[in-house]
Amino acid sequence: MPRAPRRTFRTAALIAVLLFFAGVAATGCGGRATTHHKPGTSHEQASGSVGLLLETEDGAGHRLREVPAGGAPEVRITARPDTEDGWNLHLEVKHFRFTPDSTGGAALPGAGHAHLELDGRKLARLYGPWFHLPAAQVPEGAHTLTVRLYADDHTAWAVAGKPVEAAVPLTGGAPGQGAGAHSHGPAPATPPKATTPEAAAPQADRTVTVTIRDGKVAPAPGRTELKRGERVALRVTSDRPDTLHVHGYDKELALPAGQEATLTLTADRTGLFEVETHGSRLVLTQLLVR
Repeated sequence: MPRAPRRTFRTAALIAVLLFFAGVAATGCGGRATTHHKPGTSHEQASGSVGLLLETEDGAGHRLREVPAGGAPEVRITARPDTEDGWNLHLEVKHFRFTPDSTGGAALPGAGHAHLELDGRKLARLYGPWFHLPAAQVPEGAHTLTVRLYADDHTAWAVAGKPVEAAVPLTGGAPGQGAGAHSHGPAPATPPKATTPEAAAPQADRTVTVTIRDGKVAPAPGRTELKRGERVALRVTSDRPDTLHVHGYDKELALPAGQEATLTLTADRTGLFEVETHGSRLVLTQLLVR
């Protein structure tokens, strides 16, 4: 009896096994999803099996992840005027914990971060219960400040088809007269001397210079490789007000329109960390620390 069919079957079986293990190697062995995404792509992973992932979005492009009302995340926000400038915001959460180290990974029950919005415009991403809101970020007049809870994969926690969020009214004062602002004397006749980039970024081992114009990043986003312990200076000029954020290090920097701003940090943690903007949600670079 010919043996060719049996050999053919064995060969096909062996190929199937090899393809299976290759797939396992490519997707990982049940490990947590990466906390970062490729430059220029959306940072929503929509991963994890918690709750029900809805097609509905929160108004900012994030899909809702609905969970039962019993034991669902809850949030309250209070805004207290700061004695120096702006407001101190306090988030009171229930059935929820902040997990900055796993942002970008799979959705885990009752875990994640929060977004802060002013009249529907995103101001910042929050990784803890306290946040200082400068008066300069709140225009004169009446506004609504909203905080919304998100899972690690950037889907919005929701109950009965509505995002888990809270809001408070906020009134901005005239320039220099926001909540808590006070003067220590007459305004100077000339503006103070701007801090030079060298002074703002002392002894930086690497410098990354980025320009944002018309929603585009120049140079194109890439990776900046660093050795652990090195200092990197991030020099960013944006054509509109925004906020710079470094994932994993929980570092933020306000970006005034048309002015270069510099954030210097020590790369004391190994891994891949994204540098992005809050308002425009642009990836500026990735810090690869070895």
